[in-house]
Amino acid sequence: MSKPLLFAALCVAASSTLPLHAAQLTAQESRWLRAAAPVLDYSKSIDLPVDIIVQPQVAAGAVPLAMGFANGRCKLVLSMRGNPGAEKVLENVPADEQALLIEAMTAHELAHCWRYAQGEWHLLPAGFVETGTQTSHDPALLAAAKAMRDTRREEGFADLVALAWIQRTQPGEYARVHDWLSGVRATVAVPNSGHDTRAWVKLAGNGKHFDGRLTPFEAADALWRKGLLSADD
Repeated sequence: MSKPLLFAALCVAASSTLPLHAAQLTAQESRWLRAAAPVLDYSKSIDLPVDIIVQPQVAAGAVPLAMGFANGRCKLVLSMRGNPGAEKVLENVPADEQALLIEAMTAHELAHCWRYAQGEWHLLPAGFVETGTQTSHDPALLAAAKAMRDTRREEGFADLVALAWIQRTQPGEYARVHDWLSGVRATVAVPNSGHDTRAWVKLAGNGKHFDGRLTPFEAADALWRKGLLSADD
């Protein structure tokens, strides 16, 4: 991790209680962390190794939340300072409805951490194998295509976990969150790019597909596997 990323480790163990030096946070960062608190508390209850990092300055257009990995731990990175478009993903969403969507986004990022902690990052589930052959005279293009495919699969799993989380915690809001996520994914610029998760989001149109007796990760797994069969077509 670079020094700027280590500017402020807000919570060594993620918690809904803001740290004593929370005065260093902007109002925007505090609002996002409050909305994320239920997911962060859950991560603590299942012993996921999550640290929260605030970047002091980022390039405009950076995503507001991202998950990274370093030294065996997950790093939930907030990139809002110097980033006027940080909340573009929430544009046209009434202010009093944004917290739920931030919570869903945090659950999405937590899914990445869970996959990493399980040692399954970029791995297909048992019983699945790669099919088809991609060819190119440029090895770099083949590597880029594989990286994009791997990313799309992880993003699909994470979207399903976010939806499973909402179904588990606020089922009455499921349709609203699903509609919002469908709209976000419908604007993907390049079909089959890393964030083209439409195959999975479409499968999750009804929250009852998720088994509430399971963890959000386990509940997402069946639909994720089903989507793997069609997402790369």
